[in-house]
Amino acid sequence: MQNRSLVSASRSGNPGGASRVRHRALLGTAVLAVLLALAGLAAYLTRAPRAATKAASPQSSSSAPSHSATVSSPPSASPSSRGEGSLPVPPSTGDPVAYAKAAAAALWSYDTRAYTQPQLLTALGRWLTPQSQYADASSVDTLVPSVQVWREMAQQGQFATATVSGAYFPQSFTQALQADPGAITTAYVYAVTVTGNQTIAWNGAPKGGEQGMSMTLAVQCWPSRSCALAGVLPAVAP
Repeated sequence: MQNRSLVSASRSGNPGGASRVRHRALLGTAVLAVLLALAGLAAYLTRAPRAATKAASPQSSSSAPSHSATVSSPPSASPSSRGEGSLPVPPSTGDPVAYAKAAAAALWSYDTRAYTQPQLLTALGRWLTPQSQYADASSVDTLVPSVQVWREMAQQGQFATATVSGAYFPQSFTQALQADPGAITTAYVYAVTVTGNQTIAWNGAPKGGEQGMSMTLAVQCWPSRSCALAGVLPAVAP
């Protein structure tokens, strides 16, 4: 329980935490305008105007398929066999659901024995879309323990692995696409809700504890390009 409390403390005691929460709530003005407006989340509609970028027609998406294949984070190993090679690397895929599953596994996993907190932040930053108007880095950074808490966790050899059990387009997002299929071409940002489990372990407790996880991610998938992460929504969309 002490180890879980360290993670919780990092999310509530970070300097500038309030500004990060506000920024995360916005999820990037363009992303909210495109994604959340499509999803019918009226509470966010007035926060930002729509972006003006236009592109070709999107891939057909007339339903909200359920993806039950499992995606797991790499198995844990001793610190000497890990290192920077174990940092999360984004996959090359044009499937927003597959990308969201991999991103969720990366966000729910960490290993204080193998790398530093800044190294993890840098690695996760590579998952974000290079289009800054659509990238909400703070929504990702907020999920990583602060440097101070990370050091305390490292003293105990704390690490976490994750398993993704399912991923799907939220119903509201799918309904909005059905009502206005062309709206997605503004920025090709998709909402994907991912569910799974996180297992936390530390020195003396190799199996630690397990808890259920869920999050909704904004994933940008332009045609003929690999997907990228736009950010993490402040609430899970069913």
